[in-house]
Order: sequence, then C-alpha cells, then structure tokens
Amino acid sequence: METRRPIDGMMSVLILTEGSREIGFGHITRCTSLYQAFEERGIPAELIVEGDESVVGLLYGKQYRILPWWSNRSTLSALLKDSKIVVVDSYLAGMGIYEAVSKQAKCPVFIDDTQRLNYPEGVVVNGSLYAEEMDYPQGRGRSYLLGSKYILLRKEFWDVPEKETRESIGRILISFGGDDIRGMTPNVLKMSIEAFPECSKRVIIGKGFRNVEKIEQLKDSRTELVYFPNAEGMKKAMLESDVAVSAGGQTLYEMARVGLPGVSIAVAENQLNNVMGWERAGVIDYAGWWETRTFLERALASLIRLRDKEERARRSESGKRLVDGKGSARVRDFVLGL
Repeated sequence: METRRPIDGMMSVLILTEGSREIGFGHITRCTSLYQAFEERGIPAELIVEGDESVVGLLYGKQYRILPWWSNRSTLSALLKDSKIVVVDSYLAGMGIYEAVSKQAKCPVFIDDTQRLNYPEGVVVNGSLYAEEMDYPQGRGRSYLLGSKYILLRKEFWDVPEKETRESIGRILISFGGDDIRGMTPNVLKMSIEAFPECSKRVIIGKGFRNVEKIEQLKDSRTELVYFPNAEGMKKAMLESDVAVSAGGQTLYEMARVGLPGVSIAVAENQLNNVMGWERAGVIDYAGWWETRTFLERALASLIRLRDKEERARRSESGKRLVDGKGSARVRDFVLGL
C-alpha cells in the first residue's frame, strides 16, 4: 500500500454514484458517509447521482445534482474540469469512465465490492469483510484500502450506544433496503407472524417499495410499519430489536456496528460475497438466494436458533468487533494524506 502526499490548495470533493427504484439506493447510502466525513473536516463535497426522483429524499440537506454522468461523456467531462478529489461508486459505469476520472482527477477514488474491473491508477476502497484475500493487481499509482476497517457507514453509525442482549426475542426487525426489489418483505413478515406470534415485528418501508399495500394488509396488532426512516431512525430500530431478517447489502454493515444479530437473504448477485463473508465470520446466518425454494425455511430455522441468548450475544460481539464505525474517516484521512 502506498502513502499519499497531502493535496495542495483549496480542496473540493466530487462523488459520482447512482441510485433509483430499479437499482436500489445502497450506493447513495455509503457515498453519503464519505460526504459526511469530508464535511466534518470543513471540505466541501457534492454528490452527482445518475438516477430518478426517488433518490431526492435520501439527499435532503446535501449538495447534490441528478445528472447522467456515466451515460453522457460530455456531462462527465464538464464535471471533471478542475476536480481534485473524485470518488466513483458504481456497478454500471464502464472502464472508459474510470480511465477518464483517473487521468483528470488529482486524486481518483474507486469504491468496489467484487473486483468488478481492473481499475486504473487511483485509490481502490473495498470494505468487504474478506477483501484483503482478493487478488487485486498491484502497480505504480494504485493504492488499496481493503477490509472491514474501511467499511463506509453514515455519520449516525459512527458512535453507537451499547446494545443489551435480552433474555428472549421480543422484537424482530425486517429490512430489505429502500426498494425491496424482489418483494421479500411480505413473505418474511407472514412467516414471522405465524412462527413468532408473541414477538413484535418492526418492518422498514423504503421509498422505492412497490408492495406497500400488500404489507399493510398482512400486518397484525404486533406489527409496526416504519415508513422511510432516515439514518437515525434506522439506528433506533436496530437498537430496539433483538434479531433481524434483511437483504445482503449496506444494512448488514449497520447491523454489525450496532450489534444486531440476524439472518440474511441475498437479493442481488453483488451481495453474495458479502453475505457469505458475514456468515463465515459468525455474525449472521445466510438463508440463501432469493429464488431458492428453501430460503424461508432456512430463515425460520436460523431465527429459532437465535432464541438462545448466548448465541445472540456471541454474534453481537463478533459484529461490533469487526465494524468500529471509523471506516469513512480512515478513507478520508488516507485520501487527504493525513
């Protein structure tokens, strides 16, 4: 790994990412964490999002523009003029976009999960649990920030109060991101109501959900629906829950930080390494790919296993040990050469 020299002169940060009802909002969530980290140092940042109007609520209070930065090269060229620090977090941008950023930015930063591309010169950040085991190409001009110490979490998760492990499961949290792209929430809620009638269920409803009416019809007197929570609302929901059933994206990192044990169902291919890594680390159970017939049975078996207080406490400690909430600050400080 290389060390960076401090960047001279007035700094500004451009963060290029994407998000919509169709592709989800996880990139925006973690890019927000970097935005906040630079903001904490008094360094102005701007989020440039290729997406639709569904992302606006997530960007409230931040400097942002919704622009076709990867699908329109002239837009990108205009954005890159006089840019110093440029962060790219995308599953859709092609190699040419990264090469343009690498050539024009004083400090290019590429967020990765799956070794999607052979990235050009710049700083590659992969906060996945076992990213250090990936075979990234070495070479002059490349720096790698790999592993859970670089997990990017929103400001609300930087400092988290101690979570107590209760004697029994009193509340189950159900969270499938901002869009529930595979329609998992109704099935998981129905299973939870039938198998755990004595438990409260707290269901997160995101702005991209298309199945809200179905969820509202399923809810019983012990089900609470939480509509469009912000980061503080998500943290509160996690702290007040005993176990969770979730997708395999950014929520898993936040659960680990809080110390909330749970079960994960992968709903996108880019989540597979993530969920299997967390299972391998003993933090969650992986119930399977969303299209398999047995994922609900496996999720139920895991929740039954988590009735054991000691098992929940062990997983809670494992998660907190791996995620300390300082990843965004570490990436920022490396980029600034501090």
